[in-house]
Amino acid sequence: MNKNNSQAGLALMLAALAAIGPFTIDAYLPAFPEIGAELGADKGAVQETLSLYLLTFGLMTLWHGAFSDSFGRKRVILAGLIVYALASLGCALATSIEMLWWMRIAQGLSAGAGMVVSRAMVRDIYAEGPGAQQLMSKIALMFAIAPAVAPIIGGWILRFFGWRAIFVFLALAAIGLCLICKWKLPESLPPEKRQPFAISALFHGYKNVFSNVRFLLLAFGLGAFFGGFFFYVLSAPVFIREHLGLDETQFHWLFVPSMVGTMVGAWISGRIAGRWDERRTLRLAFAMMGIGAFINLVASCFWPSSLPFAVLHFIPYTLGVAIAMPNVTLMMLDIFPKTRGMAASCQSCVQTTFNAFLASVLVPLLWHSRTGMAFGMAGLGMMGAIIVFGSLKARRQK
Repeated sequence: MNKNNSQAGLALMLAALAAIGPFTIDAYLPAFPEIGAELGADKGAVQETLSLYLLTFGLMTLWHGAFSDSFGRKRVILAGLIVYALASLGCALATSIEMLWWMRIAQGLSAGAGMVVSRAMVRDIYAEGPGAQQLMSKIALMFAIAPAVAPIIGGWILRFFGWRAIFVFLALAAIGLCLICKWKLPESLPPEKRQPFAISALFHGYKNVFSNVRFLLLAFGLGAFFGGFFFYVLSAPVFIREHLGLDETQFHWLFVPSMVGTMVGAWISGRIAGRWDERRTLRLAFAMMGIGAFINLVASCFWPSSLPFAVLHFIPYTLGVAIAMPNVTLMMLDIFPKTRGMAASCQSCVQTTFNAFLASVLVPLLWHSRTGMAFGMAGLGMMGAIIVFGSLKARRQK
């Protein structure tokens, strides 16, 4: 097998691992009304299954990377997949909304292992040069498919088999991925490079990471500009089924344009890796996000429920996100070269906790109108740009 095929295979596995988290979010979104009806829960209670998943997902990412720094990347990934499969089966068997909350918490505790550890593996394999950004871009290219495919699969499973079958599907997918990783995924962190596991050392490490102002700026900046798009994912049941008047099999109107933008952006990011510096790359990325936010504001005012105008903005916005994310992620990991797993955990914790805030507070506040949602995207994108460029300016002045 040549180097390109080997890298493509590795990228496919790492992308599949990273996609578990968003797949767990997107696949069951079309089923919100049916879940509420069967379990006797209102829209807010069903939305909490998403908020609780995101909150525990974010908190547990503090541990996935640290465990992988001590016990090896592959072992942590396999353990996470097994727990996730069991939790998914628990969701399928839920008899009350409270039971579903607990099972979603269990999913959140385990789903982030693949996403966090896969990022650290990229830096293990490519410590220097443009290889890391190129591999990150390949992962992002493949990763872009998951959010587009997940609600489509979930919608059709819902139509023919009911909402519980969606969670059975997630469990079977996790078992299959676990077997593939067991046989094919290489261990990228040899024993001699692992860090001793100690609780006191972990808390000291977390304090060191979270007290780094530049790291926090980049983490919150990434969470904000990504949140400009993720806001629509979190409010997808309302956006698709209420604002646009579509059914459970038509969530592709949100996710396919997003997939197109992400794939094009990931391709561009790979092409300019090693050729453009950070500032030039990020200028292009945020310019595209700004175009997307502007189109959304115009469409929400003049074509509030008309397709395709209501979804065109996702293409330029996610294109910009896909260009910015590999650069910002690598910038954060490179602040802590000896504990990249821990740094990846802390970055994921900040981003996902921010997403939990969006899901539980900002989304229910703004999802009642298309215009409110458009201003939410624009505000989050602008916040991300200000924070990220502020971090770059602070670094240059040192």
